[in-house]
Amino acid sequence: MIKTILRRLTPLYILVFFGVAAWLLISTKEAPEQKEEQKPIPIVDVVKVEQKTVSLNLPSYGVVNPKNKTQLVTEVQGRLLTISANFVAGGVVKKGEQLAVIEPSDYEADLNQAQASLAQAQAALEEEIARGEVAKNDWKGYDGGLPPELGLRLPQLKKEQANVKFAQASLARAKRNLERTVIRAPFEGIIKTRSVDLGQYVTLGTNLGELYDTRIAEIRLPLANNDLAYLESVDNPDTEVTLSASLAGKTVTWTGNIIRSEGVIDAENRMVYLVAEIKDPYQRKSSTEGQLPLKYGSFVTAVIKGRTVDGIVQLPRHIVRNGQVAVISADNIIEVREVNVVRTDVNSVYIKDSLQDGERVSLTKLTNVSSGQLVKILGEANENGTNLPETDIAKERRLAAAGDQ
Repeated sequence: MIKTILRRLTPLYILVFFGVAAWLLISTKEAPEQKEEQKPIPIVDVVKVEQKTVSLNLPSYGVVNPKNKTQLVTEVQGRLLTISANFVAGGVVKKGEQLAVIEPSDYEADLNQAQASLAQAQAALEEEIARGEVAKNDWKGYDGGLPPELGLRLPQLKKEQANVKFAQASLARAKRNLERTVIRAPFEGIIKTRSVDLGQYVTLGTNLGELYDTRIAEIRLPLANNDLAYLESVDNPDTEVTLSASLAGKTVTWTGNIIRSEGVIDAENRMVYLVAEIKDPYQRKSSTEGQLPLKYGSFVTAVIKGRTVDGIVQLPRHIVRNGQVAVISADNIIEVREVNVVRTDVNSVYIKDSLQDGERVSLTKLTNVSSGQLVKILGEANENGTNLPETDIAKERRLAAAGDQ
């Protein structure tokens, strides 16, 4: 009986034993050592500051157009007798070159008629001069004072003199009309379009085609009104501009000058337009080996030379945030510094009177950055004597610097 009771109570004894053991272990457990939580030190890439003398160039863009272009129109009427082989779209012509001829027979007849009328008027004038001399001799014995003008045939003489001038004017007009039957190029250029064909009858003022001057090209370049402050002078013809475009699979550049400002702000885009000039864009006067002509209608990007300023630090644009940069001291401590940004373009910022040569500026974007924060510099040895891993960007920058040297 007693054995049976002990056997049934055995599981209870076991539970009590392990409970007591667990209580002893918990009561005698030592508290773990408390350590301060360490925040990771951020790793940053840096660039050393170098002050330079730079030109604050201004980017822009535009379309190439001729400085002069004209509509070729007729000043006389008639049928087109001949058309020059160069009088086609894309044809290059010289100043004074014959482009087309209007049938001249009617105007030749008008010229002959005007010549005959002038000869008749001159003969009548000579006859009237002779009659005047006869009349003058007849009045020599007249004692009643001065002879009357009618008696000396002076009104008749003035009439014949006027007839001669009228005939001379008619002759000059007939000569001009005959010359106008030949359509000539008013300047060196390229034919944009031709609107007529051989044998077509044209009237006074008919549009024959359009001619573009190839001597000088112009490009309207828009700029923000504030950017004008970076130019030496808006109207200075020595203000250089470099144009570039992609032609035949490669980038080609041309050099020109800013010749004027249009002087008004465009109401649609609030921009000011400068006008650049390129001489001999089609290289008709001189040709440089490897240089391609600057064709009208090409879209080009432009870089306008700005003011030259000393003591400028040029940094990547993303470095500056809210007018501040993170300067890293020799002890790898961050100083958040306000900087004087004089200009910003697509890729860079230009800073003056804010940074010294040799100072290090962080290229890494840090969140919640503050002055006094400790950082590690990418590429410098850490506490264990090993170098921190170098990023691809840092490696490319290092290799580029080695190549420049």
